Amino acid sequence: MYILNVLKSILFGIIEGITEWLPISSTGHMILFEKICKFEGVSENFFSMYEVVIQLGAIIAVVVMFWHKLWPFAMKKTENGKQGISVKQNIIVLWIKVVVAVIPAAVIGLFLDDWLDEHLYNHITVAITLIIYGVLFILVEQYNKKRRPRVNKLTELTFKDAFLIGCFQVLSLVPGTSRSGSTILGGIFLGSSRRVASEFTFFLAIPVMFGASLLKVLKFGFSFTVMEAVILLVGMITAFAISMIAIKFLMNYIKKHNFNVFGIYRIILGAIVLLSYFITKK
Repeated sequence: MYILNVLKSILFGIIEGITEWLPISSTGHMILFEKICKFEGVSENFFSMYEVVIQLGAIIAVVVMFWHKLWPFAMKKTENGKQGISVKQNIIVLWIKVVVAVIPAAVIGLFLDDWLDEHLYNHITVAITLIIYGVLFILVEQYNKKRRPRVNKLTELTFKDAFLIGCFQVLSLVPGTSRSGSTILGGIFLGSSRRVASEFTFFLAIPVMFGASLLKVLKFGFSFTVMEAVILLVGMITAFAISMIAIKFLMNYIKKHNFNVFGIYRIILGAIVLLSYFITKK
């Protein structure tokens, strides 16, 4: 059972690492996969915490890959030849924009967390939202063909843009929507290039997922069994490694392609889930 749970956690980590950054809903895939691949000997409360906290591995991958764009401090020599610290003002401003964007989802999510867990974390909700946002991705991409991006650099992103992208992120509180999908979709709709929308989404995930993970761990408590601790650690490490690959893939992919393929994938997957549900109900 111990080895089997570790292998399952590796699979969950692979799914998380891929789906966290591609706009196809990591939480939705985790919920669907859990239906056919359950851990043995752990509680439902543990898995509820696990499917959120495992995302920390993916978030650390963003920090590692984009450190030069995220860390605002650097060492430099002063006029008298001594070492001093310089502050990159543009990165400080970027972090303020990230904080502004976090506010809507943080406030609403804090009040609705338990209600969402109880009522919406199921495969039917996931299937419906997969289809709805799959269609929206295709429609927004069609709309986007007729115009040029207004924002082509992160520095061109305004505080108003950041806040509105944060409002789009509220939609991702519903499982199956995709946090990256909703914010990338919102960014493109507001006039950002795919690259800017994607990068801002990556950076926005850092405080969001750290906060969500902290909340889940505090609710669960720190009384992990050895098996639970190993399962969680293995999942996070796997998610980190796969995220490094997935992020590189996405950033290269959007240089020449749009997001239509992800919209089509979402629609097909959502339809399969709905079809399997109705077949099993008969």
